[in-house]
Amino acid sequence: MSSLMEAVRTGRTAEVVSLLDGMTDAERRAVFPELKALRKELRADQWTAQARSAYPTLHAAGTACQTGAAGVASWLAASDMRWWPAPPGVLIDLLGDRSPGWLGDVAHRLAERPTSSRVPYELMAGLVRLSGCPVPTTEAYVHGWVEHIGHVWQRGDTILDRLRKDPHLAQLAAALFETNDIGSRLAWTADEGPNSWTEALATLTTDGVLDRKATVDACLARLLRGGPAADHRVFLRMLRALALTRDEEREHPAEWLALASDAVSVVAAHAQSVLASLALDGELTTRQLAEMSGAVLFRTEKKLVRAQLVLLGKVLARDASAADELLPAAAQAFGHEDSDVQERALKLVERHAGKVGTAETQEELACAASQLIPTLRMRAARSLGVSSVASEPVPYEEVLPPAPEPVRLAPAPESAEELAEEVGALLASDDDVAAFERALDGLVRHAHRDRDVLLEALDPVVARRWWDGREQAYAYSADDYFTRHHGLINAAHGLELLLATLRGKVLTTTLHKALRSGTVTSDCGHSPLTRAFEARIWEVAYRIRTEPLPFLLSTPTWGTGLLEPDELVTRLDEYRQLGARVSKADFAQALLRVRRGDRAVAEAAAERAAALGTAEGTRVAGWLTAGAPAAPAYRRQTSGDRILVESGEIAELQSDLPAEFRPLGRPVSFVQDRRHCWHWGDGMRRHWLALLPEQRELVAVRMLREMSSVAVDDTRGDAEVLPRLAESGGEAGDAVHLAVAYGLGARHPQDRLAAVDALLVLAARGQLDGARMGADLGQLMRRGALKPSRLVESARTAAATGANATIWGMLRHTLPVLLADLATDGATGGTASGGTGGATATAATAPPRGLAALVAVAAECAERTGARGELPHLARTADRRGSSRLVAQARRLRSALTAA
Repeated sequence: MSSLMEAVRTGRTAEVVSLLDGMTDAERRAVFPELKALRKELRADQWTAQARSAYPTLHAAGTACQTGAAGVASWLAASDMRWWPAPPGVLIDLLGDRSPGWLGDVAHRLAERPTSSRVPYELMAGLVRLSGCPVPTTEAYVHGWVEHIGHVWQRGDTILDRLRKDPHLAQLAAALFETNDIGSRLAWTADEGPNSWTEALATLTTDGVLDRKATVDACLARLLRGGPAADHRVFLRMLRALALTRDEEREHPAEWLALASDAVSVVAAHAQSVLASLALDGELTTRQLAEMSGAVLFRTEKKLVRAQLVLLGKVLARDASAADELLPAAAQAFGHEDSDVQERALKLVERHAGKVGTAETQEELACAASQLIPTLRMRAARSLGVSSVASEPVPYEEVLPPAPEPVRLAPAPESAEELAEEVGALLASDDDVAAFERALDGLVRHAHRDRDVLLEALDPVVARRWWDGREQAYAYSADDYFTRHHGLINAAHGLELLLATLRGKVLTTTLHKALRSGTVTSDCGHSPLTRAFEARIWEVAYRIRTEPLPFLLSTPTWGTGLLEPDELVTRLDEYRQLGARVSKADFAQALLRVRRGDRAVAEAAAERAAALGTAEGTRVAGWLTAGAPAAPAYRRQTSGDRILVESGEIAELQSDLPAEFRPLGRPVSFVQDRRHCWHWGDGMRRHWLALLPEQRELVAVRMLREMSSVAVDDTRGDAEVLPRLAESGGEAGDAVHLAVAYGLGARHPQDRLAAVDALLVLAARGQLDGARMGADLGQLMRRGALKPSRLVESARTAAATGANATIWGMLRHTLPVLLADLATDGATGGTASGGTGGATATAATAPPRGLAALVAVAAECAERTGARGELPHLARTADRRGSSRLVAQARRLRSALTAA
């Protein structure tokens, strides 16, 4: 070994630099293959102490021993080098004797690397300085520059001072506005003062260091581009710091119009304020104002819409001749989803309707008025003096998505290669129940058919699994990995257990012990579901090792987990013919999955099962003739803000089932069960539903506390299983309805959307009890578990799909619960007879935030469906004094329900 290679291996950087300085280019090139070989050797296990010591010197030596710019740039930015690189100063010193053109080429190649390469800015900037080349303006270089400038605490000066000294300020400042995702880095420093990027750049622009017109244009262009919220905040703050003059604002009408139309809310508000100022000063044409109004009134932000209507009112008050152009623009707000906005727009049109000079404009206003809600439409017919706004009532027709059809499970893959591909995909994504059950049955079949062929096909799948290594480099063994702590954490973990068993990485004694004693140690509400799921996996693994099964009896027929009775009997007959011994857990799972709801099919299959003459056939016959699954006694209980459900014992699940399955029939009590457990992921919940595909209410009871957390504790993702819960079989009782109710009031939009999907599926299947759901929602909001504003978003989303009658049928039972707590007589200020005790009206009548919007959604659904009737406590709210939004919407709802 040469002295250079010895110094590289031992990490003596100073000695390496000294040796390289005394070598010619030819000598350096000659040693490079040895450096490549060392790199390959270290890459095999780059986390050892020896590798960490050698990498910086290897990084430096490899850089110096190459002559091609592309090769050097690739070596410098290599992913395996970035964890322990050589210091930038050392690298620059080693490359300092190269030609300026070559150095510039390397600098630009490094700058063109993605930011994830993490090439040090000091290295790129040093090469630019040595070469004198044009400064790169790539994303990686600009991000590095911003981070370098922002580290003011290391220097003792400010961002403004450092920018003034930068020789490439003009080019890099211009590049800031073209760089993606730069806002978060710019906002990381102070918001104001010389340590703020926005203030510093504005000061440099004012001082003439930066070109003001170019900076203003670039800032507006960047806001028009859009991007992350951090970018919007930073560049809007920069635009405000530039303090544009009226002449500068006047030069960009197209940009302001585009921002007011399409930019995010905060940017659009600023553009709207600029345009409003120009319009009130007469520097915006009527056509431009009408164009702006058409765009802004189409937006959903009510604050922007209201401000635009105010602006139109001011302009019309000053210039009556603009009515023919501006009133039709204002009338576009007649179609806004919020009835308050519609009323504001109608008031504006009514106030200035006398200024209309043409019949065409009058007709245009009449057509626009047809978009108003019924009460405002009738008012428009009187105030505008036209009759064309009235239209013949159209019979309402509810539009619900089609009820989901169950999907039949495809047979297990015929070839081992195809099976290996599916197993690999499942390990990476932990896909749905159907894919898992198909792969599980495939592993059992191929292990029984030809174990060697299966192992060969699985080689690429298990090659990178840590437990498959020949040398045990971890203190954690495969046996510990599958049994320690809480056993199998998800379905993919269960597949890994089978793969490790096939490869001989798990001891037979471990499999037998887990089969006899289990691995689930927690005693939470989920543990019975987890025990039953794991029991089958461990038994399959043990039988693969000792007595392979020909196939699984419990593989479902349908994607929901349901197993057809005839199919189960056919499989038992094949077992009898093969002389195969039935697996207890597999057979128990098959019993829980077999469909018993169709009595004719179940009884016919029972006769076939009894004729088999086997113990399992007799058991299946008795199970099928026993009728539909017995439901336990359910009872509601409260826990803080929550409403939960407890269940009694299920005798059917307590007898003639393996010990691991019997806890499924035990009572559920949230007082006795542990509240906190390790089941923090949602990957297992879909498999729990497939465990009992005709008893989803029992599964929902055990998952209800987690479902409530999406609303009470603002957790994320727990409600994603709700559509599968709605598609599952069995009774949709209190627990199912409460789970969906909590999802409708979830904190995060994706959880609310999942709950809306579940709600529509239940409605499409005829399983939604609107009265129960509505009352549950009312009680949960009254207890503070749900926020009305979140329910408003869910209700609007569902109604927008065409399910207005469904939402009205639900809200007509929700609102009385909430309105009952309001004052009995707002006009007199009396006490609330429907409230608590003798509380005064002032204390009792404060409505929950979002209630007015919820009443508005109910009113819209009632108007669309033509609902009629009396709603308890609505009249009291509608008769209250004042014109608050809640009172206005209550009156609107009352008008809809009492209309002729």
